[in-house]
Amino acid sequence: MLTKFKETADFLKSKIDKQPEIAIILGSGLGGLGNKLKNQTAIPYENIPNFPVSTVEGHSGQLIFGELGGKNVVAMQGRFHYYEGYNMKEVTFPVRVMKFLGATKLIVSNAAGGMNPKYKQGDLMIINDHINNFPEHPLHGKNFKELGTRFPDMSNVYNKEYIKIAENLAKNIDITVHQGIYIGSSGPTLETPAEYRLFRIFGADATGMSTVPEVIAAHHQGMKVFGMSVITNVSKPENPEDETTHEEVQDVAGSVEPKLTAIIEGLIERM
Repeated sequence: MLTKFKETADFLKSKIDKQPEIAIILGSGLGGLGNKLKNQTAIPYENIPNFPVSTVEGHSGQLIFGELGGKNVVAMQGRFHYYEGYNMKEVTFPVRVMKFLGATKLIVSNAAGGMNPKYKQGDLMIINDHINNFPEHPLHGKNFKELGTRFPDMSNVYNKEYIKIAENLAKNIDITVHQGIYIGSSGPTLETPAEYRLFRIFGADATGMSTVPEVIAAHHQGMKVFGMSVITNVSKPENPEDETTHEEVQDVAGSVEPKLTAIIEGLIERM
């Protein structure tokens, strides 16, 4: 795997002039942030050696290099999910490569279902912790010391300084944000009413089908992490007739994207 990380990173380095400092993963309906990058170079995933290809509607499927908030960044416009049939090594492969490119910080976004009764559709949630409910762990298998320790401590994954900066930014531009716990599961089915109730008992505030694997891999290799969810739907276990569709998730995420973009761009300026 180390050889593949290096091979892919070397290919990408040959296509860019500046080393990225910050990596960004853009979730469902949130790919528009990539269009804000200045002096950008976009490389489709299918043209990158060893890269998986995104198959989900709403995910463009390209790696974008450029400048945002005065920093050199690399952004994934479309991510890879376990439910697409990829194993965890494939899901987290881009995060490994972005570290080999020189990125030391990761910003990750997602569309999530809200379970906290205080949340409303279209709210933003800063992730301050997560619960890993995936059936396969991204660090399962041989550990490479060049990447990180065999048993990484997970007590302080989401950078507290970045959380504080983001909260202050949101307050200054009059955007309401929550802080909460994200639980990641395999999908692709959305949760049953009973599962929503169980996740709430666990202590989770929002749920989705991504983020946790990438964050674990990033933390394993020493990257500082900031995560934010767009609450695209709110669970109502007592009224399960209210169904949620992927199209609805995309629409809500797209409508909230300007708020998310404003916070992320301001955060990058202050990193």
